[in-house]
Amino acid sequence: MNFLKAKNVHFIITAAVILIGLISYIAFGGLNFGLDFTGGTEIRMNISAEFNSDDISSIVKEAAGVQPQVQKSGETEVFIKTEEIDTEKRDAVVSAIKEKYSLDDSALLEANNVSASASKQLLTDALKALLIAVVCMLIYITIRFDLRSGLSAVIGLLANVLVLLSVYSVTRMQINSTFVAAVLTIVGYSINNTIIIFDKIRENRKLNRRAPFAEISNTALNQVLTRTINASITTLATILVLYILGIDSIREFSLPIIIGVLVGTYSSVFLATPLWVVLNSKMKKRK
Repeated sequence: MNFLKAKNVHFIITAAVILIGLISYIAFGGLNFGLDFTGGTEIRMNISAEFNSDDISSIVKEAAGVQPQVQKSGETEVFIKTEEIDTEKRDAVVSAIKEKYSLDDSALLEANNVSASASKQLLTDALKALLIAVVCMLIYITIRFDLRSGLSAVIGLLANVLVLLSVYSVTRMQINSTFVAAVLTIVGYSINNTIIIFDKIRENRKLNRRAPFAEISNTALNQVLTRTINASITTLATILVLYILGIDSIREFSLPIIIGVLVGTYSSVFLATPLWVVLNSKMKKRK
């Protein structure tokens, strides 16, 4: 297979997806950040029995008039997040849940408001973590291969993240701290695929230094294609099981990973490697 023949098409498709996400971002006035980033009210209770998240949501809506995020913690604990509500409404929610499940005062484990400033700090820390990870990867790949390969890998990673954000922007799915953890996981997974391909390219260059770099790169892609597909399929199989059988918080973590694994596999094969070929070609022309 000639993976490099349609490289410009792949570049355009990726740019188009990111552009759609940017348009959506502007049209909707930003991403749909969850309460982890916007602040609000948090309530944690021990129901002491099996419960349905939809029933808890209905109780909160009726008692406080707000749309909650409900997560199970273990078998009997529930974690409720809403936009900031006053103490009266918060007490009404707690009382309604106690009445529904015949609970005493010990059922309430935690109830407080999270300020927007604390949420902004969380977002800032998340961006710092992502930036540090990208810089460290750029340094590592540059030392192991060369600067052009490092730039290609980082651009592929950033495209991966931007495509994921575009999907969340268009679909208006909520972004919370779990999403940040998933993004960092995706970055690590994607760079692993890219490094394996780059390592194969370097190995082939040592065996045949006279062959054009584009030909060597395409051969390497074909050689590791089966391994790349198998790794992605096995990873997706595991994550899909978690998404189907897991609780809400697990689904929030696994969904962006599913998208990220698909996009990451695509970016490693159709973005990062062709970018390295393009940058290498331009350097030779300048020389």
